[in-house]
Amino acid sequence: MKNYRLYIILLASLMLCPLHSVAQQLLENLQVKARIGYSIGGTAPLGLPASIRSIESFKLTPNFMAGIDGRYLLTEKLGLQAGLHFEIKDMDGEVTTKGYHMKVNMDQDELEGLYTGHVRQKVRQRMFTIPLQLTYEPSPKVQLKAGPYLSLLLSKEFSGYAFDGYLRKDDPTGAKVEMGSREGEWATYDFSDDMRTCQVGVAVGIDWNFYRQFGLSADLSWGLTGIHHSNFKTVEQTLYPIYGTIGLVYYIKH
Repeated sequence: MKNYRLYIILLASLMLCPLHSVAQQLLENLQVKARIGYSIGGTAPLGLPASIRSIESFKLTPNFMAGIDGRYLLTEKLGLQAGLHFEIKDMDGEVTTKGYHMKVNMDQDELEGLYTGHVRQKVRQRMFTIPLQLTYEPSPKVQLKAGPYLSLLLSKEFSGYAFDGYLRKDDPTGAKVEMGSREGEWATYDFSDDMRTCQVGVAVGIDWNFYRQFGLSADLSWGLTGIHHSNFKTVEQTLYPIYGTIGLVYYIKH
């Protein structure tokens, strides 16, 4: 009986030794870094349509990002990086339109047609993002990265109002409904419920380790799916989230 127990202990030891060696090797090849950043961008179609005549204003919003990444070295220069980021992707803007398809609410009535005038838009998005990227080190202090990401939205809003213009109901020759320039004369809209909860896109970027455990980063993310569901046709163009982020990196395990 004692010999039987001894054989089990020896067998378990033989099995755990290579597992311990593999785990140690994985940890040696793992790089962990935390990051914070500020993003500038917005939700926009690919190319402004003719119905959007001009961008009147674009207001910077507090689009902060914070997260952590783990990077595993595949070779001396190549690696695979995954992370978990909390992101804010907001936008405030104003455009001038002519014959732009819209659905709005005015005096408790829902109106749909072609709008000419000013539109103010507010987009609010809070999300967790999971990036999966291939990295390449052209030098020991520089990492290039690119790959897809998946974002899960925690909260979302797409709303605004139309003012100082008019809407032709249903078609270009329809009844003309005027929107004034003062509050109370505006027409409002809210398409928050039509926004996606899950977004997919691609991101590219660079991390530069400039001093000991500190580094700088620059990233560009581009949504491949619009912010609205595919069956949402009220806004005639697909709106994609496009943001650039400048950040600070701290290498927890270099």
